[in-house]
Amino acid sequence: MSEPANLQNDLRLETSIPAASLESILCTEELLRRQWRPPDYEKENSALVALACALADSPGTILQTLADKVLDVLQADSAGLSLLTKEERRFYWPAIAGAWRLHIGGGTPRDFGPCGDVLDRNIPMLFTHWERRYPYLSIAMPLAEEGLLVPFYVNGKAVGTIWAIAHNDRRKFDVEDLRLLESMGRFASAAYQAVEFIEDLKLEFAAREKAEMELRELTVGLEAQVLIRTAELDQRNNQLADARARLAEEKLCLERSEAFLAEGQRLSRTGTFSWRVATDEITLSEELYRIFEVDPGVPVTLELIVTRVHPEDIRSVHNMMGRARAAVSDFEFEHRLKMPDQSVRYLHVVAHGSHDRDGQPEYIGAVQDITERRLSEEALSKVRFELAHMTRVTSLGALTASIAHEINQPLSGISSNASAALRWIRREKPDLGEAVASLEQIIADSHRASDIITSLRAMFKKDTNERSPVDINDLIPTVLTIVRHDLQRKGVELKTVLKAELPAIAGDKVQLQQVLLNLVVNATEAMHSVQHRVLTVQSELSKRDMVHVSIKDTGTGVDPSDLDRIFKPLFTTKVHGMGFGLSICHSIIESHGGRIWVSTGVGGGSIFQFELPVMQGAR
Repeated sequence: MSEPANLQNDLRLETSIPAASLESILCTEELLRRQWRPPDYEKENSALVALACALADSPGTILQTLADKVLDVLQADSAGLSLLTKEERRFYWPAIAGAWRLHIGGGTPRDFGPCGDVLDRNIPMLFTHWERRYPYLSIAMPLAEEGLLVPFYVNGKAVGTIWAIAHNDRRKFDVEDLRLLESMGRFASAAYQAVEFIEDLKLEFAAREKAEMELRELTVGLEAQVLIRTAELDQRNNQLADARARLAEEKLCLERSEAFLAEGQRLSRTGTFSWRVATDEITLSEELYRIFEVDPGVPVTLELIVTRVHPEDIRSVHNMMGRARAAVSDFEFEHRLKMPDQSVRYLHVVAHGSHDRDGQPEYIGAVQDITERRLSEEALSKVRFELAHMTRVTSLGALTASIAHEINQPLSGISSNASAALRWIRREKPDLGEAVASLEQIIADSHRASDIITSLRAMFKKDTNERSPVDINDLIPTVLTIVRHDLQRKGVELKTVLKAELPAIAGDKVQLQQVLLNLVVNATEAMHSVQHRVLTVQSELSKRDMVHVSIKDTGTGVDPSDLDRIFKPLFTTKVHGMGFGLSICHSIIESHGGRIWVSTGVGGGSIFQFELPVMQGAR
């Protein structure tokens, strides 16, 4: 392909512009030091399924599909591929997504450009403002703030690069982006090789058909040309033999690619399947046989699959299959298996619905065994929950000890002075002066105790100058992660409605987390006696320009007579409750300059709400 004229013109000017050194635009080592975000396996698996579907449905779109998915998964501004031309003197861009899409078909020189540097060193590289070294790239607008490139291999040889670009400093690539780019590159490489094999097979079959047609034409020729035609036929046969040998070799390569794909499924514990709805015909990959612990020779039916489903998940699986039969669409869900040895496995299922040649509904999907990840998450959730509980208990113990120590001294003084006053009054000749002095001392000690309590209360109302900016939308997911396992175990459906880009508040993150945790736990406990359990957590900006948070449950609700005293200390409706939780929440919210209240939901249940003032200068 030829490049856009603007890049060609800029290439003629590159020698007149002083170029920066390569090391001055590299920041690969900085990338390795950056804090990276946790993996999003669901999004990654969805991208791999999209690439697999592109390979199955429209092989010619595999490179553009890769560019689209790199743009989506890495949250980049532009993404694409650079491939070497046949003479290997230039790179051309066959697929681009995002802001640079208009540059499809363009390219860069092999010996002077970021793609050439990546292939020369055969390592991933992160560039910043590469137009400082390669001036011709300044014509490609918008400019690249950062460009992350990894080699693209075909048959073990680096023939190009896959790249993602951030056009401003809002996006900083990290190690997770590098892992995703290399993972998708490996998958796309195998798919690209398969597409090349398919195209070569088509050419060989076309050549064979052409040869056979020419052979039929030769047989109807004149007898005088038989010897000549026979010689030509021998030549054609030799060509066909060579073609068959090449086909056999390419078949072997295709089998190797399939073996690589199977090994990739085994390593990622991800299997693929197809389901023809009309006949319930199911085809499983080798990895899925291993996941379901079914012998490869055993015919697979829906009934056999259902026998592996955990009894508590059978209803949800049947409901999902019913919806899939009723209307062809994409679906995604998780469920558990109960294996013959009574062990439990967790599966994540993603499927794409389509129609076969006969117009019948068909699904192609992937199943990933996420047991280890789920068990790790549950263990982490348990540890976090226990840590939060211990923090609350420890804080309460420390507070109790502090109050007891501070109050004990003036109380001891009051007791001693009261005894002294009684002795002065009970004397045969009461000494009223001494008694009055003791009573005055009692008054002084009582004032001292009052001052101690006032100072303790002030301690709970710290000066906001010591607080830091807090994004309430960051705290809510953290707290919900702690209780997620408990919610699932108790059958509570969780809904979150978080208003994007809420302004920050000034607060103590730990105290506000404790408020959210207390309210969520209370809401969960309030639904233990009802069948329909839904917990809704919502954040928004109130009409008073304050950050507003609500926790709504579908439980039994709060008795109207208790609404005015539910935040009072020592008041509780729980059998084993102490009456401190909501009182502490009330104190924390008020110390942050906000307010907290409770109301009854429209359809029942309770709604606990609180508002916090926006941090000065945050809007």
